Amino acid sequence: MKTGNNTVLITGGTSGIGLALAEALMRSGNTVLICGRRKDRLEALEARHPRLITKTCDVASASERAALYEWAVDAFPDLNILVNNAGVQLLTDLTQETDLSRVMSEIDINLVAPIHLSSLFAPHLAGQKNAAIVNISSGLAFCPIAHMAVYCATKAALHSFTLSLRHQLKDTPVKVFEIIPPSVDTELGHDRRADKTQTHGGMPVAEFIEGAMEALREDIFEAPIGPAQGLRAKREELFGAMNKGFEERYRR
Repeated sequence: MKTGNNTVLITGGTSGIGLALAEALMRSGNTVLICGRRKDRLEALEARHPRLITKTCDVASASERAALYEWAVDAFPDLNILVNNAGVQLLTDLTQETDLSRVMSEIDINLVAPIHLSSLFAPHLAGQKNAAIVNISSGLAFCPIAHMAVYCATKAALHSFTLSLRHQLKDTPVKVFEIIPPSVDTELGHDRRADKTQTHGGMPVAEFIEGAMEALREDIFEAPIGPAQGLRAKREELFGAMNKGFEERYRR
């Protein structure tokens, strides 16, 4: 995929992987649009990056997703890349009655939003040059952490959806990528931390973005980055050890 001179929309672009990818794509000469729920963060990013175009949108809402699509293709008819990045990661205790509002939040943001947005944008993208849909899944799609059961399940479903989307779009110009992060040093998963701004360690964001950009340049359509390669290749071997380590760290 040509990684310059595109018009790119990134969901969940106010922090973490989404923001770092937006910054990398701007450095490569792309017009970049991001959306997020927090207007204050979007305004701060506009001040920091005058070329960055922002839109307030809660991708958990079907009506806001539809409005995002209408705005994007009307204001930026050359838009040719959609990055489904927005995500939320919550703990789920399956030994107790679950809070369905939390469950639905993860499903709506992590899975329903990419499905809906991909279906909205696909006809438009099919008429563009160098068109692509990029889904950000997770190594946990292949080897789940049991205490994040819903998050991992949504990412596994996103992986499956991406395979189907790629097949359905195979006769169009739209390339469909799945970028598979390992644990990356972002705010994701702050649900289990007292300090909600604290990151959780893992691969440095810049290192992950370097791997993701290389995968896009080289047309690696299913691209596990760094340690995610092991999660994808050795899922059964790693499941027990990884979950034991998580419990020792967080469930004492």
